[in-house]
Amino acid sequence: MPSRTVSTDQAAVYGAFTANGVMYAALVSRVPAVGAELSLSTSGLGLLLLWLSAGAVSGLPVAGVLVQRLGGTRGITVGIGLAATGLLLLAVGLGSALLPVAALALFLIGLGMGLWEVSMNVVGSRVARLIGSETLLPRLHAALSLGTVVGALLGAFLAGASVALSSQNLGMAVLLGLIALLLRRVAHGTDAPEAGEAARAPARLLSASWREPRTLLIGLCVLGFAFAEGTANEWIAYVLVDGYGAAEQTGALAFAAFVAAMTAGRLAGGAFVARFGRVGVLRVSAGLALCGVLVVVGGDTVAWAIVGALLWGAGAAMGFPVGIAAAADDPARAAVRVSVISSLGYAAFLGGPPLLGLLGDLFGIQRAILVVCAALVPAFLAAGATRLRTAVEERGARGDRGGPGG
Repeated sequence: MPSRTVSTDQAAVYGAFTANGVMYAALVSRVPAVGAELSLSTSGLGLLLLWLSAGAVSGLPVAGVLVQRLGGTRGITVGIGLAATGLLLLAVGLGSALLPVAALALFLIGLGMGLWEVSMNVVGSRVARLIGSETLLPRLHAALSLGTVVGALLGAFLAGASVALSSQNLGMAVLLGLIALLLRRVAHGTDAPEAGEAARAPARLLSASWREPRTLLIGLCVLGFAFAEGTANEWIAYVLVDGYGAAEQTGALAFAAFVAAMTAGRLAGGAFVARFGRVGVLRVSAGLALCGVLVVVGGDTVAWAIVGALLWGAGAAMGFPVGIAAAADDPARAAVRVSVISSLGYAAFLGGPPLLGLLGDLFGIQRAILVVCAALVPAFLAAGATRLRTAVEERGARGDRGGPGG
């Protein structure tokens, strides 16, 4: 494949990751505004956010088969379109204070995110395989984190300027539409649908991947890290406002500190993986994230909360990209395994954190986030499954059987 085509596709997938981060962070950094405009309690806000998670979980299984049959760019652009539609509808729901409309809007946003995120991870793993890069996926996720920094700062700025969240959503929806059109025009050869067995029976191959012990252990590891990341994304700003009594823009800045640390961790993480290996990096990362959560929970000043956010972000940085890279060790089954890992990761990332709102009503949201520590322990233990497999080990694990179940 011409190097120019690969370079263009690499730029396109960087754009997809970055745009995803900007959109999501700009929205979640203003979660307190959603609760205020709809007059919701902590538990009510958590239940509303479950609609976002329900949409994402609905889209995740569909994304794997869609990428196998049609190619990743279609998955990305359809996902962006659904997310943009959801943002428009959310602007209507918030402007009219209609809770059912806001819930439907969040479902559409989540559905779009599920398609978008699995598709871009599959395309990213393909590009990484073509160029032979072990560090591309961490850099792509660093681009996503950089996008979340931009989105969080944008959210903080607009909150400080008293711009209504509905107006912000209208502008973001228009921007996403333009990005989808651009990505569709620039993506080329690495986005082709799968050939061979994957094209003939994508659903069967995907089902078989859900029964592979190593794939599921990698998924368990990614699940813990993704839950830690998702909890910070959805609740760290609220913890500053509700638990520490800080202003909304201060909460958004704490979220920006978290994602800035995550971005730095992903930019530097590829070199650490090359030197110390996947397993060591993930286990140290789990320890850092756990320390960060404990500092946020136990702190009594905003300064301590910021320190905890930085540790939390640095620790959560490498779980998802290393897990995706491990799932893609075997090129023949990379796409379906990446789809499985992405599904587990994003289900935890989006589905778990809203449930903390229920615990928040009972114990306070600052204490409720201790649940993240419980998720990081199995992630630490399962990290060994990410060890790089040789081609001989992969063939042995499959038993050299050609069918999808092998």
